[in-house]
Amino acid sequence: MTQERAALTALVYTDSVAADRALRGTARRLEAMGCRLAGVVQRDEARAGRVGCDMALEELSSGEIIAISQDRGPHARGCRLDVGELLRAMQLVSAALEQRPQVLILNKFGKTEAEGGGFRDLIVQAVGASVPVLIAVPYRNLDQWRAFAGDLAREVALEALDEDALTASLVTGQAAPDGGVTCASVTNGAH
Repeated sequence: MTQERAALTALVYTDSVAADRALRGTARRLEAMGCRLAGVVQRDEARAGRVGCDMALEELSSGEIIAISQDRGPHARGCRLDVGELLRAMQLVSAALEQRPQVLILNKFGKTEAEGGGFRDLIVQAVGASVPVLIAVPYRNLDQWRAFAGDLAREVALEALDEDALTASLVTGQAAPDGGVTCASVTNGAH
């Protein structure tokens, strides 16, 4: 992957656990560089007696954890999205975008986005404000992603991910003492 900066970067994956880990790791590296972030990363935490339906998002500007799956009881066999909590997460991200973050990270271009909803409007808002976007895109939604993003996006396969190159490609800033890039010196609106 080149270090050229794209408006949208899709981290394309089949392994959702690895994709979530990569997004969280990228968010932590950007935070350590002093970047102002907006968005959400997924943090699923299993609860005793539950069958893997404890989806939670960490809102990056505040650190707030938002449970986005309905608690359907210990015998539930499938997950169901809590639309109200997803809307709350979207409102928090929208408010964070108004503060001119340097990067927007979104956990997934999932079923809701593929069908025309979810975080799509916030992606458009970020692109309009020249805020680079990093989003995980499952292979099953790649055609819908491509139709939505067009030529504004580049794709990075999770299996070929170079985390340092990805991080550097998302920011514009001054050189750090170690030769890397830092966000701490970037002023509001300087993208």
